[in-house]
Amino acid sequence: MGKPAFPGAHPLHAPPSWRCIDFISDIHLHDGLPNTMAALERFLSETPADALFILGDLFEAWVGDDMRSEPYEAGCFAMLREFASRCWLGIMVGNRDFLLGDAFTRDCGAHALPDPTELHAFGHRALLIHGDELCLADTKYLAFRAQVRQAAWQQAFLAHPLAARLEQARQMRAASQAHQQGDQQAMYADVDETAAAAWLNASGCDMLIHGHTHRPGSQPFGGHTRHVLSDWDLDHGHPRAEVLRWTQGGLQRIALT
Repeated sequence: MGKPAFPGAHPLHAPPSWRCIDFISDIHLHDGLPNTMAALERFLSETPADALFILGDLFEAWVGDDMRSEPYEAGCFAMLREFASRCWLGIMVGNRDFLLGDAFTRDCGAHALPDPTELHAFGHRALLIHGDELCLADTKYLAFRAQVRQAAWQQAFLAHPLAARLEQARQMRAASQAHQQGDQQAMYADVDETAAAAWLNASGCDMLIHGHTHRPGSQPFGGHTRHVLSDWDLDHGHPRAEVLRWTQGGLQRIALT
């Protein structure tokens, strides 16, 4: 599969009042992760950040904004709405919750973040993406992504009753897990460095911030610097939850475990 052309980035200029900006991603919220949910709730109540950017996969699965009628998702919505009443909140969709729509973000007081977004802050320019689009080695996933991001597919899917959509999401997730178990290349796919460098050069950004790959770290990348966000899981054997915090002094990783 060829390298995707840079689609252009939505520019976002941090106001002077933003002294502290937090980034998280890949929380994968669902009702089987009570400790992870509790950690997110604590973080939202305690962070000193003026703005929080969630760069995809806040939810393990999202099959339409009418999911807010489900008890667990209603609780998540209320938590985010309370936070957004105090701080600026931006939400980017990921590969698991790409159907998170404008109704959800609008009604909870958040801002929908286009992928990519170009954030200007503290004298730097950061390109914010979820990351899945540039994992070029996972060709099967990218073919699936191209299909489900089409408006016609989404309209047809959302026309089904909620219960049917939830069951289809469960089946798709099971198929995805089976695909990863049988395809080591897909399991360990990373953002393509050449493609990422092309996007960074086209945008004029000096750093890349993304999630998706579940391999947190900061390193030189394509002649620039990238910062990979941590996934969160405090309910299984190897607890992990990390925030990337940006201030005038630079970027810092903060472990919540």
